[in-house]
Amino acid sequence: MFSEIMAPSSSGPAPLWNEAVPELLLRLGATPAGLTAQAAAARLARDGPNRIAARESSSSLALLGRQFASPLVLLLLTAAALSLLLHDAIDAVVILVIVAASGGLGFWQERGATRAVAELLALVAPRATVLRDGVPVDVAVDDVVVGDVVAFAAGAGVPADCRLLEANSLFADEAALTGETFPVEKRLGTAPLDAAPAARTNMLFMGTHVVSGTGRALVVATAGRTEFGRISDRLRDRKPETEFERGVQRFGTFLLELTLVLVLIVFAINVYLAKPALDSLLFALALAVGMTPQLLPAIISVNLARGARAMASRKVVVRRLNAIENFGSMSVLCSDKTGTLTEGRVRLHSAIAVDGSASESVRRAATLNASLQTGFVNPIDEAVRREIPVAGPLPALLGEVPYDFVRKRLSVLAAEPGGARLLCKGAVSEMLAVCAWVELPAGERRPLDEMRDGVLARYAELSRAGLRTLAVAVRELSGATRIGVSDERELTLLGFLVFHDPLKADARQAIAALGDLGVGLKVITGDNALVAEQVGAAVAFAPPRIVTGAQLRATSDEALPALAERTDIFAEVEPNQKERIILALRRAGHVVGYMGDGINDAPALRAADAAISVQEAVDVAKSNADLVLLERDLGVLADGVREGRRTFANTLKYVFMATSANFGNMFSMAGASLLLPFLPLLPKQILLTNLLTDVPEMTIAGDSVDDEWIARPRRWDVAGIRRFMMVFGVLSSAFDYLTFGVLIWWLKAGPDEFRSGWFVESVVSATLIVLLVRTRRSVVRSRPARALTAATLAVAAVAVVLPYSPLAGVLGFVPLPPRFLAAMGAIVVAYLISAEMVKTRFYRAAAANL
Repeated sequence: MFSEIMAPSSSGPAPLWNEAVPELLLRLGATPAGLTAQAAAARLARDGPNRIAARESSSSLALLGRQFASPLVLLLLTAAALSLLLHDAIDAVVILVIVAASGGLGFWQERGATRAVAELLALVAPRATVLRDGVPVDVAVDDVVVGDVVAFAAGAGVPADCRLLEANSLFADEAALTGETFPVEKRLGTAPLDAAPAARTNMLFMGTHVVSGTGRALVVATAGRTEFGRISDRLRDRKPETEFERGVQRFGTFLLELTLVLVLIVFAINVYLAKPALDSLLFALALAVGMTPQLLPAIISVNLARGARAMASRKVVVRRLNAIENFGSMSVLCSDKTGTLTEGRVRLHSAIAVDGSASESVRRAATLNASLQTGFVNPIDEAVRREIPVAGPLPALLGEVPYDFVRKRLSVLAAEPGGARLLCKGAVSEMLAVCAWVELPAGERRPLDEMRDGVLARYAELSRAGLRTLAVAVRELSGATRIGVSDERELTLLGFLVFHDPLKADARQAIAALGDLGVGLKVITGDNALVAEQVGAAVAFAPPRIVTGAQLRATSDEALPALAERTDIFAEVEPNQKERIILALRRAGHVVGYMGDGINDAPALRAADAAISVQEAVDVAKSNADLVLLERDLGVLADGVREGRRTFANTLKYVFMATSANFGNMFSMAGASLLLPFLPLLPKQILLTNLLTDVPEMTIAGDSVDDEWIARPRRWDVAGIRRFMMVFGVLSSAFDYLTFGVLIWWLKAGPDEFRSGWFVESVVSATLIVLLVRTRRSVVRSRPARALTAATLAVAAVAVVLPYSPLAGVLGFVPLPPRFLAAMGAIVVAYLISAEMVKTRFYRAAAANL
């Protein structure tokens, strides 16, 4: 998996893991007290930001280039350049100007959206604690440079490759690089020249995170020069394709197939009819561009950026824009109960012996274990330290085995007056597996086998009351100076720590609000089934359907989707099972959100369509999240779901409007080009039509959204879009052909008059219809936003005025007689009335499909 950093050679400095620290500091121009702010700034300017190169740049130049990256646009530009050399310079220049204007409009909108999102991301950007001028300061991870000294605590991400300077029971999770489940202990010293990367225990690697302990380390490599950077193409975790991305892909494939068929047929027939080949090519390419919703990427970006700003006002920061629409489409939310259904402020209920009586031995062992451990600060240990104060000075910490999600135990070795003593606490079943004795209140010790039934009965009684229970045990290890997992054996069980995490007062209402939005809640917890059942019954599930981790292990991947769908609570779940549950629900057809804040939640967050974390979460959880809640509240989630659905609705409005209008116009043009002895519109006029009709739709992000769009999850439905496009495209085309008849048989129009008349009618009808098809309701009951109305009327006015303007000659237009304008007005009114009637019937017939 790893590549070599500074592989050993016969000349040059020793590898980073083998060189002595004083020499390494000297070579890197660093000190144990870190860099000065001035030196750090100079190195940042020299080496660049500490960031793995993005796969897709969001610089202004890249955004501008992206507007013209469509193969159809590139073909059109090539054909226009050929026309410039061989045919008509004026037409070619006009085409180039229109294409540039369209691309510039998309660039302006998308750049504004990108900047707005960047400002929001700064609120939750990952940070690191480094020494600058000898003082600890928090800096953005991007600003970490070689020579910085970084301070680490449990839960912190490693911002760069580092060499350890100090370590106190420091364990790191390197699964992101090695796939190794268990944390790796990190120690000072040097590693052998030929040490494999996984054996370089004096190094911390970018992309990993600290599980327990504290330490300081010297940054020796940043960005692409790190191990992670060197192999990022292979290691970078790729989130599975989300529902929104799949929908966009299906829609794009459909449009591409339709456009290619239409363009090839039109070009072939025009050449067969002996029309000029270059004109026919330009016409066919312009048809293709006109058929394509060119501004869809910009429209999506603008909608998402506006949604991100709106969600930020509701205390939800969006880290990945596509997640907004996934959030709106979400049909299942998976979450832990702690801090979501409950207050998340764990309170110590009691410290008891196995017979249920209060136990001072349990209190003392528990408080020393919680106070001495150096792992991630968690609510359990905080509650113990808060409610069982330590009497006198703490004993020295000799050794530690941090908590992990397989053992489910945490042990410390304390230098007690009578000798070293191992103090262990953890989940009851895992603790009983390493205990051999039970201590009774009178001090008598008895074999666990004699007491097991009574111990388990007490545990079940506490769990049925909704209380979380941990076991506390000890072992005398006189003379020991460190401990390992193998020392967790033959322990003496002292009793139980009992905790209570009260339900949130609004938990039931928040779950009901999500249910009203069509979002089902599934609780995934490590707590035992009895506690989970009690909490579930109290908030919403009556009776809750529960599946345990043991049952999950016995269930095949093929059977799991059906089981996951009908389950309310997953209890006693291991970390790797969370991801399996998420993937099973996705295979069952759901758009799945997952809310997590812990070290063990990263795989499930990556697997979800919408990954949600909270501001106080550990770095590794936030870095894998799509959305970060500034407040841990299901009510905030419901607001975010509504905003996501507004965003998705306005995106689909553009798709409906653009595809139906474009298809209608292109179908009309294709047919007219086959029937008329001249091209019905010049290529530049087609592109101008497309540009003008796109202008009102740029304001769609601010349009109002009907309640029915928010009431339930929505997903991309390409079949529904195709039906909508066909019905309203054909309707539009029918009135286009009526316009053709008026122009040819009534006005006896020549080529220039025909093109001018149809251009005006096409643009006016295509812009006004936007006000109708943007909603399922009548335009009286669902009024468009003012900006959309104003833009629509302005574009319609421009279209009417253009044939009389100084630009008419350049664009190939001529003035139109007043009687045509009157006839056009009647045609447009008839079209709008017909569209309103067809819309009502269409949604009645197809409501289940859209």
